[in-house]
Amino acid sequence: MNLLRHLLLRIVAVAALCLLATTAYLLADSDQAAKQATRHIADSLSKQLSFQQLQISAGFGNGVAFPDFSLWKQTQSVAGVCVGFVAADTRQTRSLCNGADVAAVPNGFAALYRWFFAPGLVLTQTVSFKGRDYGVLTVTPSAELEISQAWAAIRRLLGLSAITVFAVCGLVYLSLRHALRPVQTIVTGLGQLEQGQLAYRLPPFALAEWQAIGKAINQLAASQQQLLDERQRLAVQLLKLQEEERRYVARELHDDLGQGLAAINAVTAAIAQTAAQHCPELLAETGQISEITAHILTSVRGMLARLRPAELDGLGLAASLKALVGGWNTRSKGNTHYRLTITGDCAALPEALAVTLFRICQECLTNIAKHAAASQAQINVAISADTVTLTVTDNGLTQALPFPQHTGIGLLGIRERVTALQGRLMLSISQPQGLQVSVSLPLHPDCH
Repeated sequence: MNLLRHLLLRIVAVAALCLLATTAYLLADSDQAAKQATRHIADSLSKQLSFQQLQISAGFGNGVAFPDFSLWKQTQSVAGVCVGFVAADTRQTRSLCNGADVAAVPNGFAALYRWFFAPGLVLTQTVSFKGRDYGVLTVTPSAELEISQAWAAIRRLLGLSAITVFAVCGLVYLSLRHALRPVQTIVTGLGQLEQGQLAYRLPPFALAEWQAIGKAINQLAASQQQLLDERQRLAVQLLKLQEEERRYVARELHDDLGQGLAAINAVTAAIAQTAAQHCPELLAETGQISEITAHILTSVRGMLARLRPAELDGLGLAASLKALVGGWNTRSKGNTHYRLTITGDCAALPEALAVTLFRICQECLTNIAKHAAASQAQINVAISADTVTLTVTDNGLTQALPFPQHTGIGLLGIRERVTALQGRLMLSISQPQGLQVSVSLPLHPDCH
């Protein structure tokens, strides 16, 4: 859920709870006020009737019938209240009711109010003077009027509360929206970092909490950028050392082992000439030595071609790729047809870039021969002013990505080479099936 909406719902829920508590308090207070008013009326009438007995006993009220409610009616008449008096000696009853306009009240509210508070509570009080009981006074308030007054108070409260809640929610919404505005900036920044743009930095924020988060993210990005730069420099150095080691091993194989095998061939030829004249039985063994030496020479030439093709140093990348593709076409014997297309000038490429492209192409063709079971393989090299792109596509067995975990280290090695030169590697499925490996390398990588 959206954080802003979540906070607003929390505020509305708290406001509703407060409103419910206030409503309960107001209804209870209204009920207590109604009962207190009824008790006050009963006490006031009782005192008035006792005073009337005092007047009668003193001879000042002989012309007035007891009980006389006229004084109460003139001074403290309350709408919706009925008063009655039952004489103790004659059981004669006198009553007086004041009418009142009662507003309409929802039936549900009236039923709940009656269930919780029992309005219209009747109060009785004995009227006495000088130890003699003259009768019982009864005060009966109007339950409908009490409910109507409570409903009117609740309506006022609800109206005021609704206005207050809407006003508070509006102000809180605007304040939170302004306070949470950096969230989108932080999310955008994290997206930039996720895409590998580690040079991106979050701007400073006004609130201390956002400032701390932004600072932590910027420090993390800087740390990751430093680690990535160190890893790239290390990878470049390792690739350089690897190529130097391959060049050294290839030179040693060519110079020492090659010369040694050539010497063995020369000695074998001399032995064969001597054996032909003096010991013909040795000719078969010398022939076997020549065959073994030829086989070793062929193996050494293959190792030399894989370690460091002579064309790569002497003729450049284009000739090396053509020789590589030609060799695979020869070895496949028509089962797989390899095609090479080069666009641009390969001579403009730095040595490290040329070697990387050759190694990646070499690994891709090896994978096609081992795993793809393809009949067609297309190698495209496109060189522009600032980028070189290598695309190797086959129509083999691959139908879905990603590959299983146990596919080997070939793709991992390609990825390491591409990352070292700040390039991009993309794997996709060619139509209708087969694998497409796309490598894009900057012609002039940034130096960190």
